[in-house]
Amino acid sequence: MPLADYTTLGLGGPAARFRVAADTEELIAAVAETDAAGDALLVLGGGSNLVVSDEGFAGTVVHAESRSVSFRDAEDGRVRIRAGAGVPWDPLVERTVAEGFSGIEFLSGIPGRVGSTPIQNVGAYGQEVSQSIVEVLVYDRHTGERRTMGPADCRFDYRDSVFKGSDRYVVCEVVFELERSPSSRPIRYAEVAHALGAAAGDQVPLARARETVLGLRRGKGMVLDPDDPDTRSAGSFFTNPVLDPPEYADFARRAADLLGPDAEPPAHFDAEGRAKLSAAWLIDNAGFSRGYGSPARISTKHTLALTNPGDATTEDLLALAREVRAGVAKAFGVTLVNEPVMVGVAL
Repeated sequence: MPLADYTTLGLGGPAARFRVAADTEELIAAVAETDAAGDALLVLGGGSNLVVSDEGFAGTVVHAESRSVSFRDAEDGRVRIRAGAGVPWDPLVERTVAEGFSGIEFLSGIPGRVGSTPIQNVGAYGQEVSQSIVEVLVYDRHTGERRTMGPADCRFDYRDSVFKGSDRYVVCEVVFELERSPSSRPIRYAEVAHALGAAAGDQVPLARARETVLGLRRGKGMVLDPDDPDTRSAGSFFTNPVLDPPEYADFARRAADLLGPDAEPPAHFDAEGRAKLSAAWLIDNAGFSRGYGSPARISTKHTLALTNPGDATTEDLLALAREVRAGVAKAFGVTLVNEPVMVGVAL
């Protein structure tokens, strides 16, 4: 079973063993049986945030296909949505928008499935799933038990959580709490505000928010389209670096030396003075243009996406990623960190 057929990059060798889990019970059983057999495990969802080696995976791949979705009323006019790990993400967002539930509308167009969203604390355009998640049902592979984890247990951070980088927990179901409202959450992202002709903090009709985000994502090749080779990617390949004040001062000096004293790198500062930089800006200004590379290449629409136009290998993709990472480090003294999960490979 070639895993390339199950990843948005279209890359990855075969799985030694492949199982499909149609619901939460089958998912837990498959994981428990794999562990009992002493076999290596890979739980696979939509494959949208995954880089798999050309050699594949020498253990058991469990493909989460659990599609259950239920709605129930919560307090203060809110609604709770429980979704199985295998539920495709964007159709769920589309449904919440259509039914008048506000809270994940700016996460429209993101590929993948519900089970992966808390792992990465998926976010875009000023919104993160951690703002709406109230429970995550997991299978604890250390204890062999189910466990319901609240937001504090999940330890959400920027593109991070207790689940990322650990194989202890298997996400089985996620519960989101959304507002019953025809309007979006307040706009927090300048690009969205500009596209809407609105100001930061404004709220707009849910459908308009979704349509605007989908348009922005399509323009960057970030909505899956079989006719567009730029969408054969894992989304944003690198996270936006967060620098403490001394690191930022060193970066600013390097940027001024390289680009001139009038250079104004985009940065967002938190209350502690830490600066979140734009990884796309770093890549652009380190000399890597859109369309750079072959046979793996930078997207022709967005420098943050590394793509497989059709004939690349995983090693080709990693070679490009290493070249970009080294170039940014040399230019700005900042080391980019990959966002996708690596299986059988390392950057």
